[in-house]
Amino acid sequence: MAHLIFLTSTPPNISEGSGTWVGISVLRDAIIALGHDVTLVAPPPSASESTISRIAFNLRARSRLRRMNADALVGFDLDGVFITNGHSLHVAAIKGVLADEARFEHGGDRIALAIQARLERRHLQRSDRIITSSRYSAEQIARFYSVSASRIHIVPEPIDLRVWHDALRKTPREEGPLRVLCVAHLYRRKGIHTLLRAFSLLRAGSVLRIVGIGPEKQRLEQLAAELRLGGRVQFLGQLSFDALVAEYRDASVFALPTTQEGFGIVFLEAMASSLPIVACRAASVPEVVGDGLLVAPDDHEALADALRQLLDDCARRTAIGASGLQRVKQYDAPIVAREFLHAIGLEQTI
Repeated sequence: MAHLIFLTSTPPNISEGSGTWVGISVLRDAIIALGHDVTLVAPPPSASESTISRIAFNLRARSRLRRMNADALVGFDLDGVFITNGHSLHVAAIKGVLADEARFEHGGDRIALAIQARLERRHLQRSDRIITSSRYSAEQIARFYSVSASRIHIVPEPIDLRVWHDALRKTPREEGPLRVLCVAHLYRRKGIHTLLRAFSLLRAGSVLRIVGIGPEKQRLEQLAAELRLGGRVQFLGQLSFDALVAEYRDASVFALPTTQEGFGIVFLEAMASSLPIVACRAASVPEVVGDGLLVAPDDHEALADALRQLLDDCARRTAIGASGLQRVKQYDAPIVAREFLHAIGLEQTI
């Protein structure tokens, strides 16, 4: 049995941690299910995820980790930047390349990400192994952090299909108009403004439901008002797991026109829910989505046309959804957990 330490300054809740915490927690549970031990070192659920709080967390963790022994320390993103020794293997697991994310933001968010990116680069330089979730992210790591491609191992994000499908089966379907569902932390790079403009071009009879919180929420609500979308768009905020599953169950199409994405766990959730996906041909999205309808980034007219095609064609929605349901099986948590252990050199303990 191997003992791993997972080090993350991402708060252990979906509201603050977004998809990052989902990926970490699902991977942790899957590795434990394989018979290994995983110690989580993380801030309390109520913590924020600011640059200052992340640095402070890493400084505090340094002294705590000196008293712990493990076969591998896995630090996510910049976490582990101040750790120099004391563990047999130091793994940098990069969920999203912070230097790449910074390019798509503005003002204070961009400055904060740029500072964190410098720490992420330093973390990579100190690590023994580097794991990331897509070819796209691997390319960005090599580009922004001057890391040799030979040092980077690709392991996708996981989804626990047993848990997901059990939850879907237990969730009754709610009848109503055709629903377009979007689930995202509301950053500018997620392209929700493009989705709103696209949806305004569709005829009445369908609704857009947006799950998530983030710095763009007020601006997006204002844009929806300017586009006179009224009750056709609902901003649902952050939902519990059961409520989120219900949204996937009741949706007809999943749409997320993100222009920067290290992987995109929400695409796995959509495929696991047999939903056809409309997204952008950008970043890691083509690697993950497969048979979804992909359009050029920031093109709201092309996005509207793709949505229109699916909303008007039930048979096509069903066929693409069925293809996605087959595709998502390769991302099932036990499979990905084994890939992760193999990539960090602990495959002999599986």
